[in-house]
Amino acid sequence: MDPVLKVTDLSKYFFRAGKNGFFAVDHVSFAVMPGEILGIVGESGSGKSTIAKLITRQIDATAGTIEIEGQDITGLKGREMIPVYAKIQMVFQMPKGSFDPRRTLGDGICESLRNQGMPKAEREAKARGLLEQCGLPGDFLERYPHQVSGGQCQRAAIARALMCDPKILILDEATSALDVTVQRQIMELLQELQQKKELAYLFICHNLALVQQFCDRVIVLCDGKIVEQGLPDDVIMRPKSEYAKRLVDSVF
Repeated sequence: MDPVLKVTDLSKYFFRAGKNGFFAVDHVSFAVMPGEILGIVGESGSGKSTIAKLITRQIDATAGTIEIEGQDITGLKGREMIPVYAKIQMVFQMPKGSFDPRRTLGDGICESLRNQGMPKAEREAKARGLLEQCGLPGDFLERYPHQVSGGQCQRAAIARALMCDPKILILDEATSALDVTVQRQIMELLQELQQKKELAYLFICHNLALVQQFCDRVIVLCDGKIVEQGLPDDVIMRPKSEYAKRLVDSVF
């Protein structure tokens, strides 16, 4: 079985005017298999979100390669990425900020298939069905982001991410802005969707307990480098690196 996502020696160097630059991501390599949930943990500034931006081509890599189902996408830009976004989608930390406040949720959810030329009636029918799978009434298509709660907006964001039938979702702190009850509901939804659709997840999160419960494997980042990786129980309950020990001790 080939990985759905593979990054090899991925690096991102940021230059700073009048100051020394730094590696936000420093020669990171990992793979995500179909249907697998890989967690990435680390303190703020460790490089977690930068990895997500590199993989989704929001920013360019300094070095290394990114492959989606065997296709090297490292140098793709603009419209070249449209077919790739049918395979990989992202769910962001701030759900309301990920939608245009001037447009309905339906406009945002249907945008990817509108860009692919799917007829309006067909894409709206699919969007309604996905909203219902995500626990929302189909008529939420007509609502604006300010008219729904944070949890409802995140459910709509997940429906949007599923419109292209992707192989992998990148979840960048996708539950951290929600209260505990809503967070649990969203996690249950993600587990249900993962099992039904055999989705792979790259789960970027600072909540170690959530990672331990949800993920198949976990990577620990420090200063842009992988310092430890393995099964969640092993990494979290029996950490080997000093950084992972300090990270666990700060939480538990």
